[in-house]
Amino acid sequence: MKNTQYLKIAILACAASIVISACNNTPTTTTTETQPSPVASTPPAASNDMAGMKHSGGKKININSAILSELDKLEAKLGIPALSNKIQAERPYKTPEELVSKKVIDQKQYDQIKDLVTIEDIVLTGVEKDADYAIKLGLMKGHLYVAKELLDLNKPKDAEPHIGHPVEEIYTDVADQLNERKVKEFKTKLIALEDLVKAGAKEMPKVTANLKESQQSIDLAIAALPESQRKSPSFVLQVINGLLDTANSEYGAAITDGKIKAAIEYQDSRGFIVYAEQLYQGIAATMAKDSPDAHKIIVENMKQLKTAWPAAMPPASPVKTVEEVGKLVKTIEQSTQKIITVASK
Repeated sequence: MKNTQYLKIAILACAASIVISACNNTPTTTTTETQPSPVASTPPAASNDMAGMKHSGGKKININSAILSELDKLEAKLGIPALSNKIQAERPYKTPEELVSKKVIDQKQYDQIKDLVTIEDIVLTGVEKDADYAIKLGLMKGHLYVAKELLDLNKPKDAEPHIGHPVEEIYTDVADQLNERKVKEFKTKLIALEDLVKAGAKEMPKVTANLKESQQSIDLAIAALPESQRKSPSFVLQVINGLLDTANSEYGAAITDGKIKAAIEYQDSRGFIVYAEQLYQGIAATMAKDSPDAHKIIVENMKQLKTAWPAAMPPASPVKTVEEVGKLVKTIEQSTQKIITVASK
């Protein structure tokens, strides 16, 4: 996600026990498209090696309405810095091909992502809708986690975008679901927190109190999901996969020519990884008992994955390549598929 063009829009985790999970109903997705979207198989002609990257679930990205973290998947795929903001700045699009005619990308680049983009609204239902809701709130948690770290380092300017994105981008995208689930409005709290940090976070006790209240509000929104879902390993794993997929693309967007050029994307992905791990801790005991082989793979690969983000401020050189991070994420996702599939039947 970006620290630019807010006019354009688009974890300190409370407790590992506020977890998320699956029903016994088969997830359904309704869309106005006639075909599911395959993942483009053509490797990117950019500096980033995205061999390990995937678009989770095969769901197309609506270039007219997608939040920046979704658009960042296209940015990471093509290895074009600030592409998410460029896409956002040229909205609306009458056809996906207008990405080319509006000179956002060229034809060769478009050919690499054409199967990933759409202008059609995608309506989620059932478990997929619940998972999308949980993932969006998880992204908020990740942002606030990193914001807290940066504020603790006395870096309010660095913390500001991570407080801004939940309110300016993600909240809008999940507002309808919050209303449906009768969740008390907390956008006002987020705005108040953002204003305090924009002012330089001079009143730290007040900033700290507002940050805690904002985190608690997100936890209450998560708790609006049925407890059976929040404690079900299959559902939690779906949410974790969504967070890892986003973290993967953000990490790819952060690195150009083998160097971390975008600190914000690096920090975004760090927050998402931290929250994903905390979610897993909430189901770890059940996984160790019921799915020991998958549990071992997830724990080992998550441990390796975390080393890519040694601190809130990025290291001078990446600890892991984009390809290495992508492979670790893919391995974790593959180890969860049997559990998710069985639960959905």
